[in-house]
Amino acid sequence: MESGRQTPTRRQLMRAIGLLGGTAAIYQMMTTFGHAAETRFPGPPNLAGARKGASVVVLGAGLAGMLAAYELEKAGYKVRILEFQDRPGGRNWTLRGGDTYTELGGATQKVTFAKGNYFNPGPWRIPHHHKTLLHYCKAFGVALEPFIQLNHNTYIHNTDAFGGAPQRFRSLKADFEGGVAELLSKAMDQKGLDSPLTSEDLDRLKEALRGWGMLDKDMRYAKNLRSASHRGFDLPPGGGVGGAPQPSDLFPFDEVLKSGVWANMAFFMNEEFQTTMFQPVGGMDMIGKGFAKHVGHLITYNAKVTKLMQGKGGVTVTYTDTAKGVVSTAEADFCVCTIPLTVLSQIETNLSEKKTAAISSVPYSNSVKIGLEMKRRFWEQDYDIYGGHSFTNQEIGLISYPNNKFFDDGPAVLLGAFAGGPGGYRLGGMTPEERIQVALEQGSVFHPDSYRKEFLSGASVAWSRVPWVMGCCARWNEDTRKEHYQELVALEDRIVLAGEHASYLGCWMEGSLLSAIDAITRLHKRALEA
Repeated sequence: MESGRQTPTRRQLMRAIGLLGGTAAIYQMMTTFGHAAETRFPGPPNLAGARKGASVVVLGAGLAGMLAAYELEKAGYKVRILEFQDRPGGRNWTLRGGDTYTELGGATQKVTFAKGNYFNPGPWRIPHHHKTLLHYCKAFGVALEPFIQLNHNTYIHNTDAFGGAPQRFRSLKADFEGGVAELLSKAMDQKGLDSPLTSEDLDRLKEALRGWGMLDKDMRYAKNLRSASHRGFDLPPGGGVGGAPQPSDLFPFDEVLKSGVWANMAFFMNEEFQTTMFQPVGGMDMIGKGFAKHVGHLITYNAKVTKLMQGKGGVTVTYTDTAKGVVSTAEADFCVCTIPLTVLSQIETNLSEKKTAAISSVPYSNSVKIGLEMKRRFWEQDYDIYGGHSFTNQEIGLISYPNNKFFDDGPAVLLGAFAGGPGGYRLGGMTPEERIQVALEQGSVFHPDSYRKEFLSGASVAWSRVPWVMGCCARWNEDTRKEHYQELVALEDRIVLAGEHASYLGCWMEGSLLSAIDAITRLHKRALEA
């Protein structure tokens, strides 16, 4: 501490940086101070000592249901799974050429993608620290490959910036960081920080700002080779006599701010979206298929559950064979229910009023995803983009470039929309054909010379119209969690719920698996006490 000056706390320093740099800058400081966290994976559950003949019926053959069944059977329980669809995996789903999908309202899509091409309507990427999912993918032989999450060569588009012209992410990011670094440097020189640092800390911070923001010796962000090394060159370095590079012009800082690039920078700093990420080789449903190799013999498909009742002696589930119309019942000592809350709330049960209220309290998101098959990989051949996302403030939200078969000459499928909020509602209210046209129109802002010309076919999934879930995933808020979460996940006599909705990792496969491990561990304890 210097005379009359207090050293600021880390919180005060992060706040000062955050006021100028936004969430990404705050997160960068947090990780420097060691505050980054990982998801929890305690390892496979210990279910030793299962009573001989004890039985469990699992409702739903999504990942949570199949993991619960796998570990329970391995422990010695007699297990049966009832699944509404004719396939395993639930929202772990892939559409390929030859598939047919009918949404609520009756619109049917026949997917015509070329052999080997596919579209993942639900989950499409796996964070590096989702250890539960990575563990079981390895255990079940599901091959993974890199998912290119961050690509500095993609585009940011905002209708209110640069006259509506998209700009490369690398240039916007560099100019934003440079501008913020210069502003913060000036604030330091003018004693603009609320809580001054020591002189040594000021020197360190200035040096950090110089390196982070590519500032010159006068602490200015200027057009030079230093800034161009981040944002890109007008003339890249070459060889021989004319090999000298030429720096590129900087964007006006007010236009950089209008672009909203700081939101995209913060997006990539979100712990769930940081590199490295992965995807299954051949489509996301390879995970569901990998799980089903171990529990497929337990699954009854086309089983629509209509009633779930429990008593002192056990659980009775009534279900209808959707293919034959035959009504049957399944009985067991206990039940693990992984049915999405949107559907479970419509099934007759004798669960408590508090449990029923919790089930009915959680809304689901309305995401829409659209896959577009193009004749060639023009984003690679014409724009040097290999994986990653281009963002827009239009309804489609983003387009995402495929992370497999780089440099192939044949057709390929890119994600033409990942819409939520108002955009998700509007696209969800359209016909599949109308959604494709909107995706082509809005996506053309990034690749105007290629998008429509190279288009072959498309497929879309509006999750609010998916019959077996009627929404994408659970969206808890602070109030509903406080009031209903513990009641939802609590074991009630012989029934326990599991799935992404029963976790703090909603909308992620990892959340489903962690909830399943927690649920069957508590169920096993209850069974031993019975």
